[in-house]
Amino acid sequence: MIEVLIAMYVRDDFIRPYFGDFLLVILMYCFLRTFVSLNIRLTAIVVLLFSYLVEVLQYLNFVMRIGLQDSEIARTLIGTSFAWFDIVAYTIGILAVLWFESI
Repeated sequence: MIEVLIAMYVRDDFIRPYFGDFLLVILMYCFLRTFVSLNIRLTAIVVLLFSYLVEVLQYLNFVMRIGLQDSEIARTLIGTSFAWFDIVAYTIGILAVLWFESI
């Protein structure tokens, strides 16, 4: 619920672009672990690689290439702008997951 609220309503310079990405990989990890019995590290790697893939799609302007540039849902879910710091935020989020899982 928090991720949806951040994505739809927060327009700032920290929460949406960085903290939201940090939380997103944690949410995806927990969601995946709920339904699929993979080990902790493999799940973390799958989530991280998926996150990186979405960022690459942003770099390639995927939403525009497939004609969904007018879809607010597509722009929100896939995103429209590549940022190296997003990759850093995803990585820190997964490292936090691995740290929490270790304790």
